[in-house]
Amino acid sequence: MTDDTRWQPSLRYPDPSIVALDPSFKRYQLPLSAVERLYHGTRWGEGPVWLGDARCLLWSDIPNNRVLKWEEETGAVSAWRKPSNNANGHTRDRQGRIIACEHGGRRVVRFEHDGAITVIASHFQGKRLNSPNDVVVKSDGSIWFTDPPFGIYGFYEGEKTAPELPHTNVYRVDGTTGEITLVADDINHPNGLAFSPDERILYIVESRSEPRNILAYDVDGATIRNRRTFIACQPGETPDGFRVDIDGNLWCGWGMSPAFDGIRVFNSAGAPIGHIHLPERCANVAFGGRHRNRLFMAAAQSLYALYVNTQGVAGG
Repeated sequence: MTDDTRWQPSLRYPDPSIVALDPSFKRYQLPLSAVERLYHGTRWGEGPVWLGDARCLLWSDIPNNRVLKWEEETGAVSAWRKPSNNANGHTRDRQGRIIACEHGGRRVVRFEHDGAITVIASHFQGKRLNSPNDVVVKSDGSIWFTDPPFGIYGFYEGEKTAPELPHTNVYRVDGTTGEITLVADDINHPNGLAFSPDERILYIVESRSEPRNILAYDVDGATIRNRRTFIACQPGETPDGFRVDIDGNLWCGWGMSPAFDGIRVFNSAGAPIGHIHLPERCANVAFGGRHRNRLFMAAAQSLYALYVNTQGVAGG
């Protein structure tokens, strides 16, 4: 367990845990902003999503089978959904509805405005999905998600069982017809994914390559093509989930060693420009706040936040 007394907020500005790896990163730093710890007590935090209309953040605690809610006004944390079917990644569609990936349910679901739950995807060609991991909604309403078998490998993040589909698939659900199609079958355990600001590029983490890679594909309507390695990670670097800002920078959950734990920031050319050091591995991030300029970081056992001098892309 992470020692809750080990981490202390910086009492000095600028916060020394925020490091520019390239001078270009300084434009995104706010000298009078520091990393804040908002909560401690998850087993494996994941899948944050900001709800601006409710002024709160939801994020997953997968092994504890719950989704937590942090309230901006009071700082209170409560269970938003329990049991959660071991929910992992979350996002919102362009109508403001929450989309969730469920390890335990082995499906992607949508929460309607009246509280009803609609199943978006649970099978492909008659076979059950593995354990949908992360999800993003394109501006045309289509839902794109990754489906590695992490949730069925054991009883910690879901229910152990044999996979029915390959561990390499990424899917798209048409926003009008609901048809599910396979868009990639060549990624070794696909994980986090996000679009570039203009939606012409889809980035996907390949989480079982050695070392891990962040791949890029050109988006061609409902398909993707031209696979390439956008970021070749070094041994010990483990990207997981990430989000993109309006300048095309990738803010990536990073970690698995003290030197790498936190957030690694890459520019649109794939060069590392900054790092936010945390005392534990960070799995995923979300931009939120009134102006989408507050970076929420779902780490292993804690939730952190930092105001930055940029904004997350709309719908990210």
